[in-house]
Amino acid sequence: MTNPASPQRAVTMPDKPSVDGLEDKWMRVWAEQGTYTFDRAAALSLPRDRVFSIDTPPPTASGSLHVGHVFSYTHTDCLARYKRMAGFEVFYPIGWDDNGLPTERRVQNYYGVRGDASQPYVEGFVPPQHGDAGTGGKSSKHSRELAVSRRNFIELCDLLTVEDEKTFESLFRRLGFSLDWDISYRTIDTHSRTVAQEGFLGNLARGEAYQAEAPGLWDVTFQTAVAQAELEARDYPGHFHRVAFHTPGGEAVQIETTRPELLPSVVALVAHPDDKRYTALFGTTVSSPLFGVEIPVVAHYLAEPDKGSGIAMCCTFGDLTDVQWWRELQLPTRSIIQRNGRIQEETPEWIHSEAGRSLFSEIAGKTTFGARTAVVDALRVSGDLEGEPTPTQRKANYYERGDKPLEIVTSRQWYIRNGGRDGDLRAALIKRGKQIDFHPEFMRTRYENWVNGLNGDWLISRQRFFGCAIPLWYPLDADGEPDHDHPILPDAGQLPVDPFADVPPGYQESQRGKAGGFIGDPDVMDTWATSSLSPQIAAGWHSDKELFTTIFPMDMRPQGQDIIRTWLFSTVVRAHLEHDTIPWRHAAISGWILDPDRKKMSKSKGNAQTPEDVVVQHGADAMRYWAASARLGTDAAYDTGQMKVGRRLAIKVLNASRFVLSFGEADIQLRGEVEGDLHTAVTQPLDRSMLAGLAEVIVKATKGFDAYDHTRALEVTEGFFWTFCDDYLELVKERAYGGHGEQGAASARASLRIALDVLLRLLAPFLPYATEEVWSWWHDGSIHRAAWPVPDDLKTIAAQADPAMLGAVGAALAGVRRVKSEAKVGMRADVKSAVLTGPPALLARIGLAAGDLSAAGRIASLDYQPGDAFSVHDVVLALVEPKA
Repeated sequence: MTNPASPQRAVTMPDKPSVDGLEDKWMRVWAEQGTYTFDRAAALSLPRDRVFSIDTPPPTASGSLHVGHVFSYTHTDCLARYKRMAGFEVFYPIGWDDNGLPTERRVQNYYGVRGDASQPYVEGFVPPQHGDAGTGGKSSKHSRELAVSRRNFIELCDLLTVEDEKTFESLFRRLGFSLDWDISYRTIDTHSRTVAQEGFLGNLARGEAYQAEAPGLWDVTFQTAVAQAELEARDYPGHFHRVAFHTPGGEAVQIETTRPELLPSVVALVAHPDDKRYTALFGTTVSSPLFGVEIPVVAHYLAEPDKGSGIAMCCTFGDLTDVQWWRELQLPTRSIIQRNGRIQEETPEWIHSEAGRSLFSEIAGKTTFGARTAVVDALRVSGDLEGEPTPTQRKANYYERGDKPLEIVTSRQWYIRNGGRDGDLRAALIKRGKQIDFHPEFMRTRYENWVNGLNGDWLISRQRFFGCAIPLWYPLDADGEPDHDHPILPDAGQLPVDPFADVPPGYQESQRGKAGGFIGDPDVMDTWATSSLSPQIAAGWHSDKELFTTIFPMDMRPQGQDIIRTWLFSTVVRAHLEHDTIPWRHAAISGWILDPDRKKMSKSKGNAQTPEDVVVQHGADAMRYWAASARLGTDAAYDTGQMKVGRRLAIKVLNASRFVLSFGEADIQLRGEVEGDLHTAVTQPLDRSMLAGLAEVIVKATKGFDAYDHTRALEVTEGFFWTFCDDYLELVKERAYGGHGEQGAASARASLRIALDVLLRLLAPFLPYATEEVWSWWHDGSIHRAAWPVPDDLKTIAAQADPAMLGAVGAALAGVRRVKSEAKVGMRADVKSAVLTGPPALLARIGLAAGDLSAAGRIASLDYQPGDAFSVHDVVLALVEPKA
């Protein structure tokens, strides 16, 4: 607590305080004075438990922020501000997640270009458009995009993300986020790429990273592989087709499928081992309709007897179940869908019949939709289609940012082991999760469910341009074919490398792409492969080992619930593999922002509200109040009404503070010693009761913050603040002006200042602008560097005071006000007499402040009657209301 015994600076206040303009004023002061700067030297000298390090989420720099960012970042900032005031050295960095698919898509739409590795580099390239010019505000079409070189495309990505990040930073500063802007990174900058490539090479050296030719999910729009964590299941309209396969004896075996275009890629029919309808077929073969390929009938427990005909065709590959059957039953690979989402041009060698080869030539090169139409028409002609297709809604896997269902294609990709195929590693990662305190606790279950549900390792390679490159080259044999089993690694100190531009150790640039030479790995890492190392990047894993060992593992990871499976889990994986520890001790998980239809707000859904205009209209403190009113893990409605409440609170802080501080300039001066020692001036029971209640608020607010429950801290503080304004200020106003003598005035004035000093600090994490403004009227330095209040100071002043006394007197005053309101007279109307009935102990409390109650209620005579329940009655109003 600020020392009440120290001389206070003279009070200087504006005549008409306003919340307008506070952001521009104080964000500039905070930046100039380095108010939130992390003191590295101090952190190194402090015990570890006095340093609080935050693994701040790096927002995706692709377009604009939305109110969800305000929501979750405010939760973090409130805690960071509390920790700083509570005496911790707070490490609060900021990063920008600027590599990956979202950025590339934005660049394509913004500039009207697309990357093409076959195109030559153009010096001084000028893109065909900027912003929405030429697109009518819609995403640009692939056919209209100008193909540019890989290097030109990357340059445009780098240019646009920097501009986006400047806009984001301006908004974050205006919202009062107390980040240390000197500790920042971009996931595409040199430092981040170095850390990501070092991490990958460490995984490779320990056997945790590996390359494999395997079926994987593929987005035909973005032309890249997609990891399990990036999937989103959506309804997709389709049709069931009942199709006949044939046994050697000519009997029909009916299957139902939504993807008849995959008939050329069927490798087996699969039924449940306990399904007696098909027991006799297990171990035999059937021929596929139209294409006449002999395929086995096999058993597997994932087949569903009650779905369709109970027997299904396994294709390579229609869905993830096909992949599992293919792998566990060791079936052949007969893929026909290419990376562009079309049927391959070359007729497969496993189709021998003339009719089958002729039909395949008809569907070759078609989209899956076009091929499906052609195959269904052929099935009708052959008689192998029973009835007509039946409409249905099926679940299809989409890339979370994609517009078309994913296909499964076979390709060579890089993976990091994550427990998806290793029970021991899975168990170890579950154990790591138990070492982390989740807030709220039930979010741990989401983490564990994800880990237990993994069915494959983490696919980290992406076929894109703007990302952290896989730091490898491959030697080319005498035929110019790459030897993927013996990659060439960069030298220590060479990182970060771009295998497309840099030359591996022992080679010359002239050997690139030539037999006996080398070729660079063409892929980049998934954006999560870099951001999963955000603690290591921010804390200086290799660049500042002294700091890293001080603050890692970090104390807190704040993030959204929807990326537990991606960012949170992948960060745990990397820390476990690299450091044999957890990355942080606490995971603070925010809920979602919901639109008026109770749906999650997101940019991809098009229902997200951008915060720029909202913060101008309502103010940063108001937006922060709305965000802080929701607990961690709880979804909240986007509510401008709540923001208006927050704005009123900020305005009340200014006006009530001006009233409290104005007594220093009143005609009746305090005794000389009051300014030197406010403690000794507090003598009146009501004043001590108020301070005793405020001491309890400090305890509850502190416990709230320590339990990662910022909302509880706000609730108890705000509730008391309004009691302070509505009841206490009104009750002591006349006494503070000297109406009950000098000692009573001194007690009221001292209590008002002490309480204001505490309340401002309790509200500071939530309303940083309004509280900083008031603090500057009578204190030196920033309130955000002031000490968090402690209850013992107030308890000493309050002595044995009863905190309930203020509430009792306030209830009595409210009763009198209610009678005046019902009589439709002003609150300054005189009351001749009033009777208070209630338990004797309650009446005794009220009696101790009878003078203040009578003055505030303008009551000439108060009478007390013992009773079971408290009430105010027999209120006799004066006939004439005094003039103002």
